[in-house]
Amino acid sequence: MKKYGVIMAGGGGARFWPLSRQRRPKQLLNLTGNEVMVNEAIDRLSYTADFQDIFIVTNVKQADEMEKVTASRIRGDHILREPSGRNTAACIGYAAMEILKKYGDGVMIITPSDAYIRDTAAFTRTLSEAAKAAEDQDKLVTIGIKPVFPATGYGYIRFDKDQAGAAKTVEEFREKPDLETAKNYLASGAYVWNSGMFIWKASLILEMFKKWIPDIYEDLCRIGDAMGTELEQEIIQEVYPRIRKISIDYAIMEPAAAEGYVLVVPGDFGWNDLGSWDMMHVLHDADEDGNICVGDVLTIDSRDNIIYSSGRMISLLGVDNLVVVETSDAVMVCDKNQVQKVKEIVDALEDRDRNELL
Repeated sequence: MKKYGVIMAGGGGARFWPLSRQRRPKQLLNLTGNEVMVNEAIDRLSYTADFQDIFIVTNVKQADEMEKVTASRIRGDHILREPSGRNTAACIGYAAMEILKKYGDGVMIITPSDAYIRDTAAFTRTLSEAAKAAEDQDKLVTIGIKPVFPATGYGYIRFDKDQAGAAKTVEEFREKPDLETAKNYLASGAYVWNSGMFIWKASLILEMFKKWIPDIYEDLCRIGDAMGTELEQEIIQEVYPRIRKISIDYAIMEPAAAEGYVLVVPGDFGWNDLGSWDMMHVLHDADEDGNICVGDVLTIDSRDNIIYSSGRMISLLGVDNLVVVETSDAVMVCDKNQVQKVKEIVDALEDRDRNELL
């Protein structure tokens, strides 16, 4: 069965402000020093699905820049433009309908655009095992990350650890735990981190939409009926912004798991969710004082800082545990323990109509 890659790339990356902006968000930035994140995601997927069978779903505000950045890899008509962000259920349903209506059924391999993966070979093996399970068993499959520490910032998946084969039956999805609960999860060996990667047949996921979220299914059918006609874009513009916002986890995965429809393939390939500035240590080595320095940076008697210069020299003297980011039009300084709140700066700028900084 044909394999299709689908990359979800519609997020704003607000916690990477001021480097990440609405029209050029995190997934369009080169944070590793090698390539922009979305192109790294495409290249990883190309070992499992051909370049010509890879799609990107992104926000219309980012779409033109996305098309430019990915032009050497992705067909322009494979960049699906969301008129507005409606969360992952709508995003995935739109891609499934596009594939089924225009190209025929196949196994969708869905990944985010902004994860860091160290071991591409191991990642490819895991995707291949998951795709085989999705095709042979006709179930919904997700990738779980084998936990290496008791993380409280990730959701968890409980699975049948005694089951034979690469794909295990999912018993339950769990929300982000407290530290003690996370330690118990880690010790049990029966939990993996929820990676937000999914593998299934396009036809099957749309059947699940019809079963669990029929209102969204009806909206997608209206869009699907218009696909390939002169009314396609008009109908998308009319219907898509009204689709109910809900994640694929809440809408489909949790109820489907309760009825035995979901499998997980545990993977170990150096995965990290690059959600905020404090994760830069995954991409760059620290100096002898624990500082991560990107660009023109000078530190004196300063420790455990993250400093990112886009052009101007940044100097730090006698300060610890800060994040300092410089761009051509903004400077952001925060305590490293507060990086999850950087989005509050973006919200405040929106409230003040500082659109030039968004």
